[in-house]
Amino acid sequence: MGGRAVVVGGGIGGLAAGIGLRAAGWEVTVLERSAALPHSGTGLGIWPAAMRALDALGVGDEVRRRGSRQAGGSIRRPDGSRIAAVDVGRLERRHGEPVHLVTRPVLLAVLAGALPGPALRLGAPVTDPGSLLDSYDLVVGADGINSVVRAQMYGRRYPLRYAGAVAWRGVVDLDLAEGGETWGRGRKFGLTPAGPGRTNWYAAMRLPEGRPAPPDDRAELRRLFGDWHLPVPEVVDALTPEGILRHEIRDLTPLPSYVSGRTALLGDAAHAMTPDLGQGACQALIDAVALADCVRDAVDVPAALRKYDRRRRRPTQRIAAGARWAGRLSGVRRLLPVRDALLRLALAAGPPA
Repeated sequence: MGGRAVVVGGGIGGLAAGIGLRAAGWEVTVLERSAALPHSGTGLGIWPAAMRALDALGVGDEVRRRGSRQAGGSIRRPDGSRIAAVDVGRLERRHGEPVHLVTRPVLLAVLAGALPGPALRLGAPVTDPGSLLDSYDLVVGADGINSVVRAQMYGRRYPLRYAGAVAWRGVVDLDLAEGGETWGRGRKFGLTPAGPGRTNWYAAMRLPEGRPAPPDDRAELRRLFGDWHLPVPEVVDALTPEGILRHEIRDLTPLPSYVSGRTALLGDAAHAMTPDLGQGACQALIDAVALADCVRDAVDVPAALRKYDRRRRRPTQRIAAGARWAGRLSGVRRLLPVRDALLRLALAAGPPA
């Protein structure tokens, strides 16, 4: 059929949806509220299924070229003893594709480069997504965790939920050959190489909702993690105040549907999840390809969108539930040997694809 589609949100999922819909024969406009694409940001792990989605969009090889292969890693205790290994080699043998690391700005630039200039409108916020249905045959909400499109569909019936933890994250000038996580009592610290001389870092701690931010995040991180095994103290010592992002971790109450009439949600707008499985960007890419496939030859757009909902809602909600479970597991304060045994059991078959 084709027709006119508008995508609200020019992030990873929104740009991917724009590319996919154009390839499916739709005239596409992507509306992004920011005036420019970001030039800085942390790294992302692109797992095999998401790489296949990028291949379907025609940009997989460029992402491989501009990214790097993720090395294996370990999950350790604060004294450096190992709880379990993350066998990415097994993942590659099983799926024929490694995990690729790419920074968010690079991935966004690659996706934006696959769209014709006029298709992406920067500095174009949307406040009334319902009115878009007057001008477009399909409205796609790819506008993130605080989606206005989702609010138009559901109001406040399915709110964001506090996941029980506060996170800090950033990028530091440090060269690591291998990443991994360290799990302590109610807190964790993670590291992922981001390229020569650069390392992504993140930390999380179980805290009550609404706890006031510390006056000095760097000092707080030093207090929490400064006596852990190397290189964690080195990372903390290398931090600068302006390089630390802090936020409460939230996810989305599961929705009964990702679609309504001629409107569809994808990515965080549909299934915002905690970062514990590293699947947020990956699932947004897969959503975008599935949506484009479902509406490729659609005569009845609402029926095509219901097909998309059947294809994507249950898998993404299972992954979101798994991420929430993983976050709770990594944040326990008691019965740590039981925690460690559960983690080893979860990784026994290799990480998820």
